[in-house]
Amino acid sequence: MGNKLHLLAFGAHADDVEIGMGGTIAKLTSEGKRVGICDLTDADLSSNGNIDLRKEEARKAADILGLSVRTSFGFPDRGLYLKEEYINEIAKIIRMYKPKIVFAPYVEDRHPDHGNCARLVEEAVFSAGIKKYQTPGCEEPHKVERVYFYMINGFHQPDFLLDISSFIDQKLSALRAYKSQFEKTSDSFNTPLVNGYIETVEARERMFGKLVNVPYAEGFKTKVPILLKHDLLGE
Repeated sequence: MGNKLHLLAFGAHADDVEIGMGGTIAKLTSEGKRVGICDLTDADLSSNGNIDLRKEEARKAADILGLSVRTSFGFPDRGLYLKEEYINEIAKIIRMYKPKIVFAPYVEDRHPDHGNCARLVEEAVFSAGIKKYQTPGCEEPHKVERVYFYMINGFHQPDFLLDISSFIDQKLSALRAYKSQFEKTSDSFNTPLVNGYIETVEARERMFGKLVNVPYAEGFKTKVPILLKHDLLGE
């Protein structure tokens, strides 16, 4: 299989993917699937912590979730605009790891970087499949089968849900690895993240679970219909 990944998830900042789909990732890696996360920035404008600390926290979270790959492009925080150089780099890593499925943040989010990350990833997924599109050093085209969107901030009506009941503790542990972001101390700058944010995420996943009669679930959005590959009655 080489470097091939089953799933590659993109986030604007380290911790974005964990917030939206940490449980799903934990579930897939427990089944032997190869999963990677690519952070577009080093979150250099974070109100709390610094680049080196945030990278160390990201490594800890990656270990907790069992990732095969974690990388960062180091694009400028609050500078995720539709630039061809950014699209090219994202397309190149898609061609390098050849994921079957790609995830990105849902575009409707209070943080503009999250929506811009989604737009960049969609552009790159399309470009990565074009034979004559140039990504120096990794030229072989790759067509991603599906692009799905996870939720960071807010509560949106999901298009589909995945049961993460057995992996909620692993998800929360991954989030708690980001102490600089979610743990309130006397030195913390007062942001929504240090005021019960993890508890809010847990409550959201519990609410999603209620919708499908399981303890916890993660919700996702899709722009294309999902084909059920089993009997409608699940038999």
